[in-house]
Amino acid sequence: MRPVSVSAVIFLIGAIQAVNVLDFMMVMPMGPWFAEGLGFPLSHVAWLGGSYTAAAAVSGFLGAFFLDRFDRRKALAVALAGLVLGTAAGGLAVDLGTLLAARMVAGAFGGPATSLALSVIADVVPPERRGRAVGAVMSAFSVASVFGVPAGLKLAQLGGWRLPFFAVAGLAAVVALGAVLLLPPMRGHIAATREHPPRRGRFAGDPLARLSLVTTATIFAANFSVIPNIAGFLQANLGYPADRMDVLYGVGGAFSFVTMSLVGRAVDRVGAPAVATVGAALYVGVMSAVFIWAPPGLPILPLFVTLMVAQSLRMVPLNALTSRVPAPADRAGFMSTQSAVQHIASSIGAFLSAGFLVEAPDGRLVGMDRVATIATVLCLLPPLLMFRIQRGVVAREGGGRSLPGAPPASAPPAQ
Repeated sequence: MRPVSVSAVIFLIGAIQAVNVLDFMMVMPMGPWFAEGLGFPLSHVAWLGGSYTAAAAVSGFLGAFFLDRFDRRKALAVALAGLVLGTAAGGLAVDLGTLLAARMVAGAFGGPATSLALSVIADVVPPERRGRAVGAVMSAFSVASVFGVPAGLKLAQLGGWRLPFFAVAGLAAVVALGAVLLLPPMRGHIAATREHPPRRGRFAGDPLARLSLVTTATIFAANFSVIPNIAGFLQANLGYPADRMDVLYGVGGAFSFVTMSLVGRAVDRVGAPAVATVGAALYVGVMSAVFIWAPPGLPILPLFVTLMVAQSLRMVPLNALTSRVPAPADRAGFMSTQSAVQHIASSIGAFLSAGFLVEAPDGRLVGMDRVATIATVLCLLPPLLMFRIQRGVVAREGGGRSLPGAPPASAPPAQ
């Protein structure tokens, strides 16, 4: 097989992430189509997102014990094949139960696909350039927001709600084929994994791993206490036109896409904690202005764009820094555990906000100021934790020490 450049690998992993994110993001906006087509209440649409995240969390925890035992390319191909089958099965659903089952299959394979994709990036990109690489890969979220979700909604309008499932499954199949044909074998971590096989609770014994997982949980709980309620609050409380929501998300996603690579370069230049601190400051400002104070005449579009940029300034540093925590032999297992923590924290954040919010008789959401206050307090913690993680990572890489019982972090990366 001809050698593949690092840039080509980053592009391919970005494509995998874009399809994976699109598979998750397209479902909720199409809820009314599902409910009408399959004859179930619109209030049950939220179960679809919950079934996906629950399955992804379970597979994430299970994957921590075996993903590092396999060639990254083969494991990624299997995960993508399962994602293709689960997504296509959604287009064949005949009722809510079968649609839920299909989403659980998609989540069970989509979660490990994300973990393996980030593990590949960490294997092939050295730490000093990893921020830029992670920023490029994470721009897939913006691509899915700007292009994927509107395209999925248009396909649903033209050909019914089943068509987007088949279209995304087809895209995932193409990307999976590209992974099999273009990615090189990646087995460099396997020998170390056999010498030090994964064991239950191994990450719990490492302080940096614990800090990383706590940081991840805090960020995602804060994010998803607010994100599911943004559209409803802007429309019901601030009077933002419903027919302009696509413009709002499109512009916000476009700015996020542009800034992702810049954020990655900033992480490589000044460090993840410093960039995350700027992101937290912007996040607190937008939360306070829009959801806590909410004065009349707020400029919604620039504030929403600022919120999207703030998300980039927090998520890229998180993934770039935490990718340096595990040794190569533990990398996919740690990423899988981190993915599970993300999904669980997201669910907790969403359920937390649901407990605080009440719909008033005039349709306004009451209690969003309390939700935003909690999210604001939570978002102040990650930069502090990331400073501690970075100090530990630098000391560990300099001293050649890795996770307890794992090979040294200075072991050569997989090729």
